[in-house]
Amino acid sequence: MTAARERFVAGDDRVRGVRPEVATSWYRCREQYHVDPGLSRAPAASAQDESAAEHTLEHEVVFAHLGGAATSISSEVESIGGVVTVADGSGRILTVHGDKDTLRRARDSNMAPWSCWSESATGTNGMGTALEAPGAVLINGPEHWCTGFDEWVCAGVAVRDPVTRDAIAVLDVSTWRTQLPDQAAAWLSKAVSGARAILRQRAWDSGAELAATFTHARARSGQALAALDASGKVVIADEEASLILGVPARVPALDPAVRWQPSPDFALLARHATTQARHDRGWVGSTQIMTELSSEPCRISLHPIFLADEPIGTLAAFRSGNGDPIEHETPVRELSPPPRIVALSGEQIILLRQPEVRFAEADGNDVWLVTDEGRLQAAVRGIDKLNEELAGGEFLRVHRRFLVNLSCVRAVERGSRGELSLIMDSAAREAVPVSRRNVPAVRRALGL
Repeated sequence: MTAARERFVAGDDRVRGVRPEVATSWYRCREQYHVDPGLSRAPAASAQDESAAEHTLEHEVVFAHLGGAATSISSEVESIGGVVTVADGSGRILTVHGDKDTLRRARDSNMAPWSCWSESATGTNGMGTALEAPGAVLINGPEHWCTGFDEWVCAGVAVRDPVTRDAIAVLDVSTWRTQLPDQAAAWLSKAVSGARAILRQRAWDSGAELAATFTHARARSGQALAALDASGKVVIADEEASLILGVPARVPALDPAVRWQPSPDFALLARHATTQARHDRGWVGSTQIMTELSSEPCRISLHPIFLADEPIGTLAAFRSGNGDPIEHETPVRELSPPPRIVALSGEQIILLRQPEVRFAEADGNDVWLVTDEGRLQAAVRGIDKLNEELAGGEFLRVHRRFLVNLSCVRAVERGSRGELSLIMDSAAREAVPVSRRNVPAVRRALGL
């Protein structure tokens, strides 16, 4: 493992015997974050996280709950000579408990409050990598990106906002030169279950408040209305707004798991509105969006909705120009689209240029990339995540299972019932289906 890491640090992408989630983390550390692999101490949080998001009251509740949970399992962790750590969503450690000798060693590595263990600051590690991964992670010895942490074995799991999927906190168990017992995963799962339950109930309550605000506004408004949560997903829409957005009408979705995402643009608008509302409770924004009903943009106003003084979403009024213009204030992505798409082939990491990928196909959480070299599995989990990473480029989501490189489309084929398929520019002439709701977007993108 140490030799594989050394080769990868030197620029060799053909690593063998490295788990995909670790290899993907190494790639981020080398290509995106440029973390020094010789690091032996985590940097101070104040030096690394000046742009970290503000902690909301909801976050504080989660921190308090996880702090209590960490204390409750500290005796079991101490019995194996380990430490349990709570960090926030930026990887800044809030508290550490456990074996006294191990705590002293942890302080030598700056595994202590006021230090930062995000992947961007400290490389592959239990806390930082859990904040980047969809599930729990185990980082063992030389799987750490930094050689100074090779003596540690760490397991971490993040707690995420069920609406935005943003990481709020992470719980980690670490040992020094000792393998973690099998029950470590159970400790972590049990410890974070309470915090996750609190967030699910909060998300449900927020959905109910958004639906109630929509109902009240609908009774006194003649505009097309929809209630959007903090991620831009639709909680409820009236008949006219449902046609504009391509979602069911008057069907409240209180559970965030069953809400509808009309367009990635709404995610950007929703985050922008939430940020503005935190600073100015009376803020109202106005912009234009493209819809499936027309080739002309539609005017929309965004009115923030609050629960316990925290913005939880917006009421979108269509064909209204009231509010501060935000056409030129659309939030900028924190990270530009990656120059390469990371794929996995056996024990190799394949770095693909975007033009080399004709389309991506989802199979559950697995994503397959169709290239001239054949079908390769993407390192990223979930086609939604890949779509987010490639936003703003040549790729377009044409179906819930397919993401297409528009520059590789050779022809458009119409079926007997009016359905469209995109014929790719390859010897195989693969046909990619276009869902009915995505037809207008495809037509616009291809100039049809």
